[in-house]
Amino acid sequence: MRTVRGRTDHVVVVGAGLSGLAAALHLLGAGRQVTLVERDDGPGGRAGLLTRRGYRIDTGPTVLTMPHLADEAFSAVGERLRDRVDLIPLHPAYRAQFADGSSLDVHTDAQAMEQAVEEFAGPDAAAGYVRLRHWLERLYRAQMKHFIDTNFDSPLQLLTPDLARLAALGGFGRMDARIGRFIKDERLRRVFSFQSLYAGVPPARALAAYAVIAYMDTVAGVYFPRGGMHALPRAMADAARAAGAELRFGTTVRSLERSGDRITAVVTDTERIPCDAVVLTPDLPVVYRLLGRAPRRSVALRHAPSAVILHAGTDRTWPQLAHHTISFGGAWHETFDELTRRGSLMSDPSLLITRPTATDPGLAPPGKHLHYILAPCPNTDIGPSPAQWGDLAPRYRTELLTELERRGLDGIGDAIDEQCFVTPADWHAQEHAAGTPFSAAHTFAQTGPFRPRNLVRGTQNAVLAGCGTTPGVGVPTVLLSGKLAAARITGSRTGGTTRSRSPHDTLGGAHL
Repeated sequence: MRTVRGRTDHVVVVGAGLSGLAAALHLLGAGRQVTLVERDDGPGGRAGLLTRRGYRIDTGPTVLTMPHLADEAFSAVGERLRDRVDLIPLHPAYRAQFADGSSLDVHTDAQAMEQAVEEFAGPDAAAGYVRLRHWLERLYRAQMKHFIDTNFDSPLQLLTPDLARLAALGGFGRMDARIGRFIKDERLRRVFSFQSLYAGVPPARALAAYAVIAYMDTVAGVYFPRGGMHALPRAMADAARAAGAELRFGTTVRSLERSGDRITAVVTDTERIPCDAVVLTPDLPVVYRLLGRAPRRSVALRHAPSAVILHAGTDRTWPQLAHHTISFGGAWHETFDELTRRGSLMSDPSLLITRPTATDPGLAPPGKHLHYILAPCPNTDIGPSPAQWGDLAPRYRTELLTELERRGLDGIGDAIDEQCFVTPADWHAQEHAAGTPFSAAHTFAQTGPFRPRNLVRGTQNAVLAGCGTTPGVGVPTVLLSGKLAAARITGSRTGGTTRSRSPHDTLGGAHL
């Protein structure tokens, strides 16, 4: 593994999102002096917090999967996740509602899910689910060490025994077709394949290897931190501060000073911070602008779809909603075509409806409820431009509320007490490329050793972290990206004193 050469005593980490915080903790655990610089007034990045009239609104991820990866970061500085964050397991992990009026509670417990599938679609479907679960577990084991939790210097690193195992498992086929070998019911196939949208690729075109995301969502366990997802980055920042990091919030990085091929200082809007190395976590266009160069690629980066989000504080709720409810539209393949090829809004949308107050009522004022409605939409490369969203946003909000009413959320429009409507124009204003918070899509040409690497040619002591680089998009992978960035500096595979753990480890806590 290539590492940063020369002195690395003082590292400046730019960005206090999950990747930057993970990098900071692993660096601190390896004995580095760390200064963390963040333009916002607090930690979190995409996992931010919006407080309005007593509502505490998570602005990004809504649940935590693979909590052992977060615990690795705390362990690097001698702490434990469970001592700083109260994790509540979600049962069910999801509730899936379908256009034909049927619904299914998705459990991560094998026995509970087998029973639910049998009641939903019959014994043959239940037997297929059991085989699918075993396949997902084997897929995870084949990928984690050498394809996800690893720093790539060359595609030749793919040539391990796990590559043969992955091929034997059908990992290089198509996700939808592979899942179809286990499950014939079209509704169930959606439950285990919609996750490919996280990777920015339709299930019919996504590599079957990306079913590992379904493993994280439907097998490894789904958790919610008491106080909201923002409790995790806040706890990580507190642990970093306790371990000696200097945290500077409300500070924007303007430039990087260089001497030859090394960064010598980070220049903010108020000061110059000398450093021996830097970890850069903003979106790739921002990072490349600071570095003054971008890697040459034969084909331009392709970005994942974006999303519209309605954060709604309401004076009522609807009993059919679980903490997470996926409301599938009748269309499926056409929806993905609209999002990834035509650049049009979904004509028959599939929506993620999150009700965090079902698990933690303290996130809203007494007697109130919090709902988060996410509608995937095209990114601004192929869909409406940021300027067009100015006129489109209010119309689309009305369309979404009308659709939610049609799907059983009677009176939702009148029930809204407080709201925030987020569109690709807002993501664009936050300097996310193509107006999407999901960064570069996980096409084959943008995966593993072919994804933008966390080392950049021409700069010896700058390392990248975040969803645009290795290993990719999602809370677990972003936490790993911070660990991998730290390892580039420290020379340790784990970036500090942490050991690799199984997602099934209890971490010693009742809530895990």
